[in-house]
Amino acid sequence: MASGSWGEWLRYLPLRAAGTPARLYNGRLKDRQDVVAAVVDIDVGPTDLQQCADAVIRLRAEYLFSLDPNRVHFHLTTGYDFWFSDYVAGRTFRVVEEEVQPAPKATEAPTHAALARYLVPTFGYAGTLSLRRELGPVPLAEVQPGDVLIHGGAPGHAVLVADVAENPATGQRFMLLAQSYMPAQSIHVLRNVAEPALGAWFRVQPAAARVATPEWDFASSELGRF
Repeated sequence: MASGSWGEWLRYLPLRAAGTPARLYNGRLKDRQDVVAAVVDIDVGPTDLQQCADAVIRLRAEYLFSLDPNRVHFHLTTGYDFWFSDYVAGRTFRVVEEEVQPAPKATEAPTHAALARYLVPTFGYAGTLSLRRELGPVPLAEVQPGDVLIHGGAPGHAVLVADVAENPATGQRFMLLAQSYMPAQSIHVLRNVAEPALGAWFRVQPAAARVATPEWDFASSELGRF
């Protein structure tokens, strides 16, 4: 894994103490605690916004911000390209009858607090459909850390590949998966409830038609890469 890469960055995500439950944005417990192997130490926010695709956007934004704030941008579902550099320079957007239009705002420094404010409208108007278009298709056999299992739609879902490992004796590859869900909740590493002996690892099975995760099944073709 290349130093400074997206995949390497994900490997060093901080986790909360073992046994920490996943909670919704309002502090309530997630119903399915059995699917939670670990909770990522990152805030959810006070509103029902940081859901499945938004969790991927959040982590990707944090990574890009750590490299260069000017690299942070995401397309909204309408196709509008929303840049953090524009946002802090005083250019945001408004929605009028489902049309996204440029709108002015106060300028500010490109701080981490400003990034959090930028992400609120991004979460509100981006989603699985727009994120799917951000990603290039990747064969499941070539999965790497940082890839995303994603089904664009309403409803849709997105699960991030946080790491990949290989058994040197057999060549079998395994994925470590992370997600948020609906309602907005703690970003959490998934537990493999179908194969408990694997803990938080999921077999990569390129010949299978589907990739089964605890709360969503994806087609094997629904893997994308930034």
